[in-house]
Amino acid sequence: MREVTSWRSGVSDPADFPYSAVLAEFQLVGKHFVKKELLALLDEIRSHVAAPSGRAATPGGTDPARLLRDFLDVALDKWNGHYDYRSYLALRLLRLPCAADGPVTDPTADPAGARRDSDRLFLRLVADALAFELAAGAGATDLLPEQRPGPETVAKRYRLGVRAAAPALSRLAPGRAVDDREPAVAAATLHTLTTADLAGDEERELRLSMLPVYVTHDEYLFIRVLQAYECVFAGLADELRGTVAALSAGHASTAAGRLAYAREQLTAAGPLFSLLATMQPESFRTFREYTEGASAIQSRSYKLMESLCRTPDGARLDSAAYRSVPEVRDRLLAGQPSVDAAYRAAVRADRLAGADRARVEQEMREFSAAVLQWRRTHHRLATRMLGSRPGTGYTQRRRRDRPVGPPLPGPLLRHPLTPAAPPTNTGGCPE
Repeated sequence: MREVTSWRSGVSDPADFPYSAVLAEFQLVGKHFVKKELLALLDEIRSHVAAPSGRAATPGGTDPARLLRDFLDVALDKWNGHYDYRSYLALRLLRLPCAADGPVTDPTADPAGARRDSDRLFLRLVADALAFELAAGAGATDLLPEQRPGPETVAKRYRLGVRAAAPALSRLAPGRAVDDREPAVAAATLHTLTTADLAGDEERELRLSMLPVYVTHDEYLFIRVLQAYECVFAGLADELRGTVAALSAGHASTAAGRLAYAREQLTAAGPLFSLLATMQPESFRTFREYTEGASAIQSRSYKLMESLCRTPDGARLDSAAYRSVPEVRDRLLAGQPSVDAAYRAAVRADRLAGADRARVEQEMREFSAAVLQWRRTHHRLATRMLGSRPGTGYTQRRRRDRPVGPPLPGPLLRHPLTPAAPPTNTGGCPE
């Protein structure tokens, strides 16, 4: 409070806001239990930071006023009644490469830059999760002190985290790999490699994006893994947009290549589920008590990915699943194209035939299969953590195993594999 009051009574430059002091207060007790006096003061500050400062950001950085507004929006979500999945994960602070409610990027542009940005963010998130385990194990942090996991669990987290990061690391630095024979050393090496070229804004935004609701150790891992998956799905959305553009232009090879890359991305992220499965169920149930209002049904990146595969039918579009993501729903109502529609149009116009058509169809099948496998794995993990209670994202088997789409043509996503669930927790399926 003292640092914030002092800042408020001075020049109140957004660039000098005492983030560290505020973050420490939030992390000391968890967002759910922050003192009302501090929340009220922060709310007052936010009301005076209503527009960009006009101050130039550092190259590639964030305007200080925008950063402060975004941070306060996340920090005050419960206080203002705007708490949801996106604010719980502080996604606005992470600057996802393909934000579901941001501007649509040019789908015909060279994807190399977006892929690199996505890989860098993914690596930072995974490496930071492992760095927290390292610090906790060494007694170097008192952050989230309750229900620390045992050494065997932590070692398993090191191995799985390094495995999940390996594909992105190899793409960013060909020939560079982390020797995982000693798990703790491998985790430390990964963190060193990942943070070596971090800009100041990137490091700060990553730090500010950790606002757990309680003080249970495993919530750190939970948040970082979900953020990493949001990064993956945002990247998949970029690839699918590129696929639509390629099919529309008659570039079958490009379309197939982008579908293949999307499938590889989703498959390579598989170890994240294994990493998440190391959470202690009792720890999860402890902090979950304070996450009411945030559910994975509100995942914009996931819905964007799904809707880019195939435009949902009317019933699906009017379901809780899509009404929970109004930005995505609005784009669909405005006529957002899909891979399925672009594929059909290309076939009708004779832009896709013979071997080219067969290759695109095969990549569509394989991407569909990867998404279906992701959903099944997600269901198993949610069931393990919470059982089959309402609101956990549990799924009837017949729907979970339903193919992601009908036989060709159009073998991509159409129907949900899980029933709609009220947005009451963060353990649910993205729907």
